[in-house]
Amino acid sequence: MRAALTWRDKAEQCIYDLAFKPDGTQLIIAAGNRLLVYDTSDGTLIQPLKGHKDTVYCVAYAKDGKRFASGSADKSVIIWTSKLEGILKYTHNDSIQCVSYNPLTHQLASCSSSDFGLWSPEQKSVSKHKTSSKITCCSWTNDGQYLALGMFNGIVSIRNKNGEEKVKIERTGGASSPIWSICWNPSRDERNDVLAVADWGQKLSFYQLSGKQIGKDRMLNFDPCCVSYFTKGEYILLGGSDKQVSLFTKDGVRLGSIGEQSSWVWTCKVKPDSNYVAVGCQDGTISFYQLIFSTVHGLYKDRYAYRDSMTDVIVQHLITEQKVRIKGRELVKKIAIYKNRLAIQMPEKILIYELYSDDSSDMYYRVKEKIVKKFECNLLVVCSDHIILCQEKRLQCLSFSGIKEREWLMESLIRYIKVIGGPPGREGLLVGLKNGQILKIFVDNVFAIVLLKQSTAVRCLDMSASRNKLAVVDENDTCLVYDIHTKELLFQEPNANSVAWNTQCEDMLCFSGGGYLNIKASNFPVHQQKLQGFVVGYNGSKIFCLHVFSMSAVEVPQSAPMYQYLERKMFKEAYQIACLGVTDTDWKELAMEALEGLEFETAKKAFTRVRDLRYLELISSIEERKKHGENNNELFLADVYAYQGKFHEAAKLYKKSGHENLALDMYSDLRMFDYAKDFLGSGDPKDTKMLIKKQADWAKNINEPKAAVEMYLSAGEHMKAIEISGDHGWVDMLIEIARKLDKAEREPLSKCAFYFKKLDNPGYAAETYMKVGDLKALVHLHVETHRWEEAFALSEKHPEFKDDVYVPYAQWLAENDRFEEAQKAFHKAGRQSEAVRVLEQLTHNAVVESRFNDAAYYYWMLSMQCLDIAQEVLHLIEFYLEDGITDEEAVALIDLEAPRLNKRENKWQEMMSDHSQSLRLDDNTDIIEDDDPFTAKLSFEQGGSEFVPVIVNRAVLQSMSRRDVLIKRWPKPLRWQYYRSLLPDASITMCPSCFQMFHTEDYELLVLQHNCCPFCRRRIDESNQ
Repeated sequence: MRAALTWRDKAEQCIYDLAFKPDGTQLIIAAGNRLLVYDTSDGTLIQPLKGHKDTVYCVAYAKDGKRFASGSADKSVIIWTSKLEGILKYTHNDSIQCVSYNPLTHQLASCSSSDFGLWSPEQKSVSKHKTSSKITCCSWTNDGQYLALGMFNGIVSIRNKNGEEKVKIERTGGASSPIWSICWNPSRDERNDVLAVADWGQKLSFYQLSGKQIGKDRMLNFDPCCVSYFTKGEYILLGGSDKQVSLFTKDGVRLGSIGEQSSWVWTCKVKPDSNYVAVGCQDGTISFYQLIFSTVHGLYKDRYAYRDSMTDVIVQHLITEQKVRIKGRELVKKIAIYKNRLAIQMPEKILIYELYSDDSSDMYYRVKEKIVKKFECNLLVVCSDHIILCQEKRLQCLSFSGIKEREWLMESLIRYIKVIGGPPGREGLLVGLKNGQILKIFVDNVFAIVLLKQSTAVRCLDMSASRNKLAVVDENDTCLVYDIHTKELLFQEPNANSVAWNTQCEDMLCFSGGGYLNIKASNFPVHQQKLQGFVVGYNGSKIFCLHVFSMSAVEVPQSAPMYQYLERKMFKEAYQIACLGVTDTDWKELAMEALEGLEFETAKKAFTRVRDLRYLELISSIEERKKHGENNNELFLADVYAYQGKFHEAAKLYKKSGHENLALDMYSDLRMFDYAKDFLGSGDPKDTKMLIKKQADWAKNINEPKAAVEMYLSAGEHMKAIEISGDHGWVDMLIEIARKLDKAEREPLSKCAFYFKKLDNPGYAAETYMKVGDLKALVHLHVETHRWEEAFALSEKHPEFKDDVYVPYAQWLAENDRFEEAQKAFHKAGRQSEAVRVLEQLTHNAVVESRFNDAAYYYWMLSMQCLDIAQEVLHLIEFYLEDGITDEEAVALIDLEAPRLNKRENKWQEMMSDHSQSLRLDDNTDIIEDDDPFTAKLSFEQGGSEFVPVIVNRAVLQSMSRRDVLIKRWPKPLRWQYYRSLLPDASITMCPSCFQMFHTEDYELLVLQHNCCPFCRRRIDESNQ
């Protein structure tokens, strides 16, 4: 901190008090019996104010800037306007010692030697309160609720707004330590109201509103005449018998002096919201100073340490924004930070701190060493085991115990010094001199190494991460970059005040100047953006910038240098820059450029960064193909273009690399069929057909069925065209397709017929089946559509379909209550069981409904049906006796079994009557034919004629074998029934009771099982069996 005199003036009388107008434009000074009004900007006396008749002891301005008040030895108080006009005057019984305006209500407190008064514009009279001692000073709290009065007897009395005493602070010194100045801390950040008290016991003390003292008394070693706070309460000004103004912290730690004077300082105040101080002295001198607080700080990578409130050090982690405060009770003069070390220089000592742990995010420091010794230095540097002190041309290396180990004397003044790293105890220092020389010094080596020498003085230095390049900012604001090994000047840039290399990238540096931040990569042009302040560090994408007193980490996308590398196809370098910090869009651009440049490794990393799985799959497939020996870069690039949507470029490359089919597939997959056709031109018809098929598939998928059908037909995909037409019910389209198809194409034609049936167009279905020649399907079609006439006609021509026609026909008749027709149809189809079942049901229904004529008819039909079934089953033919032959005679003739010696010609005569037809064997014939009437009966049955009974004469009876004839001997009046077996070897047994006939094997099995006839159930005696 240093004080610069802005202006000075001299009055003829002692300056007892002064006050600033709240906006800081005017300064009111109490000089003799006048008030002097100064312009603070240049010290011009605006106007002297006369109103008092004796010395003016005090002056105070209201917070709103509308009024100020003055108190004098003439026992009067005058209130003035901001226009410098006196508007009111009132008096006390003694001389006025001090005045103070309430910061909120603008109530004025005026204090004399024996009392104090409270006046406000709202009240006409002044309320006065007696005191036991002379009041020397007064001050209001920030909230305007309490007024502190400093007494000559050493007591502090705290009163409320009505003048009532609330707190009385009796101090140890008593009357021997009269209080000469008091002031409340104006800071709003303090938890409690803090009152600073300065007494002529040469002490500075602090109290709470409750009267409790804060800390101990601070000895001043002079008599204080005035105490005042800075606007925000961070510092205190004290002036008095030591003929100077001293600056203290708010806790009472002395920081330094502000301009030494030639006489006692009676008053000093700070211009509101600024660092300007006005001082009034015994000899009438008025001085106006500007306080300049220099920045005391240190930076190492992402840790920044700086001085705060003159006695504290704050260490800030620039990345995590964490902060830690190290409190001190002395002025901090210098700060240095390096890795886990922190050095703080105070007036009489140097403290060395270290981090608690090696954690990079650890922010807790502890004292490692303390060097209790006063050092004078311009610059301070700390290393792992040493501190380096720089004083003009001299560098000294001290151990942490304070022992000087090494010293270097330079040719010129040292302008810049920086630790550039190295092993503990052997670190390297980069030193820049005023004569332009740049050196490297190792702390364990007495010899300095000259890196290079330039003609201009060094202002700022930095070395690249690999120690190959050196950046220098000279006194002409030029940034010069050298190759350390060759000493060659690589390039230079104007308008620079500070420079820093990127710690993560060798070829990148940034420099600031002229309100701009400049980023330079390699030898590319500089990229500029607006930035106020000084660049002090560059780590990755973060640039550390010091602006006024604050350090900030500015996130700077490294897009510009990345694109500069991309333009030159330097993909790996561009990737390194991107890793420092670029936007997602930049990453995508890098990935695409690298992919197009077939730099797959870089592309893969970039796509991984943006999580683009689609392109990662492409790269993976290309790498796999390369492993298998494929090395056609044009083909790879074509795939890349296709993925990027550059389809025409991709197609050209596919064609160039001899893979036209891939171009076709691409266009087809993209449904860009017109482009595909153009690409094909007059190519292979197979390709054209395939393309049309794909186009049809697409048309189908996007719900354009008509277009799809036409495309499928043109591509020869008849089945798909038929399916779409059938599903949409387009009969006309199906007819057209079916008639165009060749009859050899059975499958599509059958599909057409299927859809004709489904769409209720049996005529077209029949036409299609006829075309194919599928008669069975045609029969089923007629049956399903109940077109019986066509079905019967087909079955007549093709008897193999008889069952396929008549069985469904009979079922249909039965379902439609045409049972008699159904029964005949079943019979005709050979389904005898169904035929009998129908007749049985008809008979039962007729009996139940008392339709006996119908029942008799059905019974007759049923009996005839059953008879036919039985005869067919048992190979028997019933025959009848010729008139005139009795049963006994017939049995006798059969039993004779006359042998047949020769063939005789049988002459049968057909007899016709109105209701019957019969065959008669002429017994006058001499010769009986070999063919008997039973054979004739069989021939009639096979011909499908109506039933013709067999009538036999005596000769035929005589020719029959007894074992071939079965007789049902019914009791009279019933006639016996005669049956002849046509298969004598098939043994037949007749029940003697019911005359039912069975195959002998079946009969014997059933009798054994049930011991009775299976038909009549008459028990059979075992003796008879």
